[in-house]
Amino acid sequence: MATRAAAEATQPSMMRLIVAASLGNALEFYEILVYGYFAVTVSHAFFPAADETVSLLVTFGTFGVSFLARPVGAIFLGAYGDRRGRRAALTLSIVLMTLGTGLMTIMPTYGAIGLAAPVLVIAARLLQGFSVGGEFASSTTFLVEHRPERAGFLASWQWSSQGLAALIATGFGVALTEMLAPADLDAWGWRIPFGFGLLIGPIGYYIRGRLPETPEFLRTSITRTPVRDVVVGQWDRLLLTTGAVVASTGSQYIILYMPTYAIRQLGLPASVGFAAGVAAAALQTVVVPFVGIWADKIGQSRIMIGAALLFVLTATPAFRLVAGSPSWAVLVAMVCWLSLLKSFYSGALPSLMAAIFPAQTRVTGLSLSYNIAVPIFGGFAPFFAASLIALTGSNLAPSYYVALSGLLSLISVIALRRRFKLR
Repeated sequence: MATRAAAEATQPSMMRLIVAASLGNALEFYEILVYGYFAVTVSHAFFPAADETVSLLVTFGTFGVSFLARPVGAIFLGAYGDRRGRRAALTLSIVLMTLGTGLMTIMPTYGAIGLAAPVLVIAARLLQGFSVGGEFASSTTFLVEHRPERAGFLASWQWSSQGLAALIATGFGVALTEMLAPADLDAWGWRIPFGFGLLIGPIGYYIRGRLPETPEFLRTSITRTPVRDVVVGQWDRLLLTTGAVVASTGSQYIILYMPTYAIRQLGLPASVGFAAGVAAAALQTVVVPFVGIWADKIGQSRIMIGAALLFVLTATPAFRLVAGSPSWAVLVAMVCWLSLLKSFYSGALPSLMAAIFPAQTRVTGLSLSYNIAVPIFGGFAPFFAASLIALTGSNLAPSYYVALSGLLSLISVIALRRRFKLR
């Protein structure tokens, strides 16, 4: 009891909380972005094929396969976080995440070891997928439970940190494509951004290991069956919260796909696609914390409903504009518009999710809902977009995906607002 009382009395600064909780999420998203942004180069290194389209589709398929490990990681790490503590889950996830990033950094290519190369890439991606299965949920819960009165602002940094990670990843994309010859980029240049990601893991582990457990967890009676409690007793919360994540993850990974879209569908230089990504990432980094402040004042659901509705109404016109007038300025404007809507929607999302589940099952509930939606609607979004374009021959196909994601989330958030009396 004395230990618990001492832990509750320890209040880390808001900055330490944000840095500790956001570093892992940033590493997760940074690595995902690097793989996605360098998809064309990765396809040459690990998945060569006579047909370049087939090679790229296999690369994006492997990108999506890693997301299939997320629900498994969500079950394990979610339950671990609800039974052993939020801090324990945070430290375990960042260790596993760093191992996966390290494997990608040193992985021999297909030309060096043949079929073993794509097999090992898939293994590394699965490890990363498993490790991030509980990262978002445990870090969001950690932030919200330490400072519930600032839940919207603190939790919004989950996506602001993703914006910063995207800014760094796309910065590497622009710099490397401009500075290196294509042969050098294919041979070794693509490893540089993966190697940079290794710097984040040890720092995050050090900081997280020196923060106290959340007071709310220490006050909560621990359930022995958090997964069963969520799936059986809180299935309606799980279903609707999963639906609420769809617009956020769908739009995010379509934005991730845009450099490839710019190269293959619009005939623009790779640097143009990456420049659009840099502008979108910078916008997200700056805007999201202000959305979190606004959510603390007026509530999350109102902001999210407005953003989801705009996704539905404007996705196709935005893609039609850039397909009809493919240029640097139009592409940047379109991607920034999607990023702005995503920032408003996602800035309010984490604290809304945390409010839906009770403390006993909060990490499990957030882990499952987030990691059911992300593999289906996020991880395979680039694959679906490329496939739809190949099937229909229309450059507008990705917009239909964005609009449908917005519609599903719009319905889910309205239902959550009514059922749980959310602001």
